[in-house]
Amino acid sequence: MVTDGAVTARVLVAADKFKGSLTAVQVAERVTAGLRRVVPGVRVETLPVADGGDGTVAAAVAAGFERREARVTGPLGDPVTAAYAVRGTTAVVEMAEASGLQHLPEGVFAPLTATTYGSGELLLAAVDAGARTIVFGVGGSATTDGGAGMLAALGARFLDADGKPVGPGGGGLADLAEADLSGLDPRFAGIDLVLASDVDNPLTGPKGAPEVYGRQKGATEADIATLDAALAHYASLLGPAQAGLPGAGAAGGIGYGALVALGARFRPGIEVMLDVLGFAPALDRATFVITGEGSLDAQTLHGKAPAGVAAAARAAGVEVVAVCGRLTLSPEALEGAGIRRAYALLDLEPDPAVCMAEAGPLLERVAESIARDFLA
Repeated sequence: MVTDGAVTARVLVAADKFKGSLTAVQVAERVTAGLRRVVPGVRVETLPVADGGDGTVAAAVAAGFERREARVTGPLGDPVTAAYAVRGTTAVVEMAEASGLQHLPEGVFAPLTATTYGSGELLLAAVDAGARTIVFGVGGSATTDGGAGMLAALGARFLDADGKPVGPGGGGLADLAEADLSGLDPRFAGIDLVLASDVDNPLTGPKGAPEVYGRQKGATEADIATLDAALAHYASLLGPAQAGLPGAGAAGGIGYGALVALGARFRPGIEVMLDVLGFAPALDRATFVITGEGSLDAQTLHGKAPAGVAAAARAAGVEVVAVCGRLTLSPEALEGAGIRRAYALLDLEPDPAVCMAEAGPLLERVAESIARDFLA
C-alpha cells in the first residue's frame, strides 16, 4: 500500500519508450488504461521521458514544447525532414532526427561516409527560431564523423592537402590537412549548448566511438581501425585534450565536435531532460511512480531514463516500480537503483516477436497487476 486509499493515490507515469514497440507517450497511455481498469478513481499524471537519444523531441513535445520541422541533409546526403522542439528561448534538438539510423534503408549502412551535416542544419534551425539555450540530445546516430559534418554545416572548413573539402563521414577525415573553424556561425558564441547523452565514452581508443559503437552502424573490423585512426588525426588538429572528455565519443563523436568547437557542456541526458520536462514539480505531486523502458538491463544502471527517474524519486521518498519488455536485472540490482519491483512483458508472453507485436495490450495487463499489488 502506498497511500491511505486507492482513490487518493497520485501516480506519476514517467517511462521511456519501448524501442520498436511503443513510444513513451503510448507507454504512458497503456499504463494509465490498465491502472484505471482496476482502480477507476486513481489520479494519474503522465510525463513521458527520454535520456537524450531517439524519442527526446517527442518527450519534449508531450511536455508542452512546440514541435517544429526542418528539411535537412540526412546521413547519406539525401534530404530528410527532421523535428525539433521549442518553448520560449529553449530548444530541444535530437541529432538522430537528422543523422540517425532510422534514416538508413533497411540493411544499408555507411560507416565510413555517413555525415552529421544535417545535425548542424538542425541546430541552425533552432537558433534561427530564437533559441538561446539548446539541449542537444545525442544518440542513435548512423555516423562516426566526430561531428565534422555538423561543424561544416555551421561554417567550418575541413580541407585536404590540395585545399579541397575532404569527403563526408569519418573516413574522409584521414585526408584532413587543415581544419578552419574561423567561419563558424558567430551566434553560437552566445548559445548555451547542453550536450545531453547517456554515454560518457571518449572519442577514440578501446572505449571510443568506433570501437564501442561502430559495429552497430555496419562497420567491419577494418572500418573500425580506419575510423579510429581518422578521428585521432582529426582531434590532433582540433584539440587532443577534448578527445578524452566524457561524452566526446557520444553519437559517433558528435559530442567531441560540440565540445571542442561550440563550447558545449556535457550533462547526463536523463538529468537534463528531467529538468527540461518539469519532472521535479510532477514528482512533488506524486505518491507513487511508475517508470520503465523496453529492456531493463545492465545498461539501465548507467544513465538510462528509468535509473534517473528512480534516483530522483528515491531521494524524494516516493516509491517506484518499473515496467519493461525484458528484465535481466536481479532484485538486488533493482533495489540498489531505487526500484521496488519490475514487471516484464516477457513474463506474460515468452515469445519475443509476439511480445513486441502485442506490447500495448500486454502492458495494460501489467499495469492491472501493479494496481492490484500497490494501489487496490
